Amino acid sequence: MSKLIINYVGNPLMILVDIIRRFIRSFGIDIVRFHPMRNPLARLSWLLSKHEIDLVVDVGANIGQYGMRMRKLGYRGRIVSFEPLSSAYSSLLRLTKNDPLWECQNVAVGKKCDTGILNVSSNSQSSSLLEMLPTHLASAPDSLYTGSIQVPVTTIDDVLPKYYRPGDKVLLKIDTQGYEQHVLEGSRMSLSIISGIEIEMSIVPLYEGQMNFTNLLSHLQGLGFSLMSLDLGFTNPTNYQLLQVNAILFRL
Repeated sequence: MSKLIINYVGNPLMILVDIIRRFIRSFGIDIVRFHPMRNPLARLSWLLSKHEIDLVVDVGANIGQYGMRMRKLGYRGRIVSFEPLSSAYSSLLRLTKNDPLWECQNVAVGKKCDTGILNVSSNSQSSSLLEMLPTHLASAPDSLYTGSIQVPVTTIDDVLPKYYRPGDKVLLKIDTQGYEQHVLEGSRMSLSIISGIEIEMSIVPLYEGQMNFTNLLSHLQGLGFSLMSLDLGFTNPTNYQLLQVNAILFRL
């Protein structure tokens, strides 16, 4: 305690905060300052405000977790969510029915307008148009594929003009379980009007044929986007190896 008092002499509030943090850490919980320098959610909130985002395109919405996070952060602009799995889409519909600024479509997004075979995961969140690799299944046994269904596939270039209004500042969020590069390929004509991209990136290959973190980041930087934030994502629960990260990039 004497060291603690010396380190925080003249600042009793910091002493109290440190004591509280040490106590709650014993329960596996921590307190982190909600500030863009320290907290990825605070950083996202700041970036949304800084870049005046007023249209969020939510690709791979599942049951609406991302849209709900945006609303909790205080974002009150328009959201358009895309989810191909019918069971998850039903939950998404119920969630959005009382939000007039949040629309959704029961469709996958890729590089061309077509149909695709969606591999359905038992946890629904890991469903993908790609085959899952053993590394993913070993780290998350509840992601096991239980079947497959045919789904319609659209592109950002096809759907964005239906929602975009001149002057809109657009954030494109992509969480498609390894299919991110295909979504970007179907966005080539739209990228010039997209201000920011939030995207899941795999450090270790988890789906067959997916682009890894290094190549995907280099590709996005080549398109004029700068990395603004990295958030820890999917981790191997056995050895704590980081497998995926969530990246936020904006045009500066």
